[in-house]
Amino acid sequence: MTMLCPVTPLKYTRYVQTLVRAFKQTSRQRCAQSEEFIRRFISDNTEIVGERTLTPEIKLRLFTPNCTFWRERPEFWPFDDPYWAIYWPGGQALSRYLLNNPGVCGGKTVLDLGSGCGASAIAAKLCGAAHVVANDIDPVAAVATHMNCELNDLEPPVCLINNVIGLKPEAFDLILLGDMFYDEALATSLHSWLDRCIEVHGTKVLIGDPGRAQFEEHGIRQLLRQLAQFELPESVREENYGLTCSGVWSYRPELCN
Repeated sequence: MTMLCPVTPLKYTRYVQTLVRAFKQTSRQRCAQSEEFIRRFISDNTEIVGERTLTPEIKLRLFTPNCTFWRERPEFWPFDDPYWAIYWPGGQALSRYLLNNPGVCGGKTVLDLGSGCGASAIAAKLCGAAHVVANDIDPVAAVATHMNCELNDLEPPVCLINNVIGLKPEAFDLILLGDMFYDEALATSLHSWLDRCIEVHGTKVLIGDPGRAQFEEHGIRQLLRQLAQFELPESVREENYGLTCSGVWSYRPELCN
């Protein structure tokens, strides 16, 4: 196990949480927009980021303090909550782990669940995965993932925007989950569905999380084996108050026996 910093209780983000909450408070029915409009909007309202993350070899279009909507009134935002515009700490650790250990997904079929900006899907493709699917229920995230793949000279993965949690499991060799344990109800439904994926297909599951309370206190936490822990770059710490490290775990349901 790679240990790069001491494990400490971690709080949720300050700046990022405030930003997303603002969008939630002004959420309303959004009109469908063309992909061309979405691409132009993403291009105009994000910044290309690479070196200031755990994965400097991956370029991503993200929100930064230099972007208009970091400080703009959220009612002017034309889409749903922009989770795809943030490279969450758990996703950073998960992507870094894959890049450090390319054999984990090389030649495998991979599902990036709750894919957001698509960073873990991109890492899987860079490591030689045979087939990659990025799943996020926000269609804007799918467009962002395509754009981010283009930034990295990669063919985009298959992007699914339906909610696959609870559906009949597909035959994936590996499922990736970064920062998906932020809500207790979601964590519980994930727990049940992941058990089915493992039981039916023998799927391997990797989870990235910075140690949020919902993750640390959930029952699934007792069924995980830690694989790595990474110290977050200074810029990520500044944007995520209280978070200093982020880890990667392997889900091992047999540990309950």
